[in-house]
Amino acid sequence: MENSFTFLALGDSYTIGQGVSDEMRWPNQLKDRLLKESVTLEKVDIIAQTGWTTSALLNAINEKQPGQYDLVSLLIGVNNQYQQRPFEEFQEEFKELLNISMNLAGESKRVFVVSIPDYGVTRYGSANPGGIASEINNYNGFIKMHCQENNVPLVDVTEISRNLGDSDGALASDALHPSGYQYSLWVEEIVPVVLELLEQ
Repeated sequence: MENSFTFLALGDSYTIGQGVSDEMRWPNQLKDRLLKESVTLEKVDIIAQTGWTTSALLNAINEKQPGQYDLVSLLIGVNNQYQQRPFEEFQEEFKELLNISMNLAGESKRVFVVSIPDYGVTRYGSANPGGIASEINNYNGFIKMHCQENNVPLVDVTEISRNLGDSDGALASDALHPSGYQYSLWVEEIVPVVLELLEQ
């Protein structure tokens, strides 16, 4: 396969890496990790901000008008859940975002989706961990179903977040978002999916 690619990561705080340094963001860790597989991500662009819902991400993409990329990722939805936006709104806008992602990936259709982690395991979710987990499961269930319908791989990082909880080293200094270490575990799940996509 070719060994040099461009990558666009779409998302929210989990993609921009709230609370960690730039090099610890998972898209940047992915770039470093792929070098060990002799694959170069010559360009890694991120369209993501803390607090973004699906609506906000759609608006940002419309504003920035990104071009074509060899590889595109999508991780969105936690703020829809947190802000208690209508679930139907998420469903419609996630479908739209996945279509946009596939269009941005061009003919290659190299797109992958990352599941929503469970912040209910942090102290910020400690008042209602069961309720948060249930709602996150609903969101991820829809994401999984829609990814399967479109033959788009889904990387499950939700179990990683739940297994680590708020244990030492699992979270950034804000005690809410994942640490660079947790993101490195995400990357280990993402790498084989990306390698398979890039071989197509």
